[in-house]
Amino acid sequence: MQNTTESMDDFEFDILTEIGNIGAGNATTALSQLINAQIDMKVPQVEMLTFTELSEIIGGAETLVAGIMLHLEGDIEGSMLFILESNAARLLVQQLMGMEPASTTSFTEMETSALQEIGNIISGAYVSAISALTNLTINVTVPSLAFDMAGAILSVPAIEFGKLGDKALLIESRFVDMEVDISGYFILIPTLESYSHILKSLGIG
Repeated sequence: MQNTTESMDDFEFDILTEIGNIGAGNATTALSQLINAQIDMKVPQVEMLTFTELSEIIGGAETLVAGIMLHLEGDIEGSMLFILESNAARLLVQQLMGMEPASTTSFTEMETSALQEIGNIISGAYVSAISALTNLTINVTVPSLAFDMAGAILSVPAIEFGKLGDKALLIESRFVDMEVDISGYFILIPTLESYSHILKSLGIG
């Protein structure tokens, strides 16, 4: 693989799509166990996008979102984000935790805690999927939760890793079999060297 995300071929992209599907399966199982109820999560789309395109997919740079961000260390380095549009985040917490909305404009401490736990589970599921498929060691920092405009949240990894590559892997995660259909966005931003490590570990780099 050349030192650019532009050189990724269809087979390599299929591998990353499979990581997304396995991660969604892991997250579904963990969330079902958390609330002791059956839920399902699909991966309707996986794309390599620029940071500007990521904002547009989520609804625009000024869209208010809840973002759970952590850093990857070890054999794979970079950032990982799980983003939900603000209203979707509130609906997801209510659906999964059985909470009635305390407010339509802000999150209570309990709702924030529940959202943090959901983000931890989903992020952990994707890290486990990547680690299991590649047999690479991946350490993660403690996730941080932020409520801000999509453009502001995405600017952090864009500035930090933009000099290494201008694209990120977007995995849409759609929660189904609930009263509402909710989409979240899992964004993996490894360094270009880490992309090479992933593909080499699978014998295709």
